[in-house]
Amino acid sequence: MIANMGTVDRALRLAVGLALIAVALFSGAELFGAVAWQYGAVAVGLVMIGTAGLRFCPLYKLLGIRTCGT
Repeated sequence: MIANMGTVDRALRLAVGLALIAVALFSGAELFGAVAWQYGAVAVGLVMIGTAGLRFCPLYKLLGIRTCGT
C-alpha cells in the first residue's frame, strides 16, 4: 500500500473518528438512542481512525485522489 493521505487529512480523520465514537458512546444524544446508529457511528469512527493510522484510503485509491506530497 502506497500512502495517499496527507498530514492534514490524517489529522482531520483522526479527530472526526474519535469524536464520532465519543458522541455515539457517551453523549446520550437522541439520534444515538437506537443501537444500530451507535454501532454504525462507532464502525465509521474506527474506519476513519484506521485509515488515518495506515495513511491509506481505499476510496481515494479508486478515485485516483492523493492528498500527500510526492
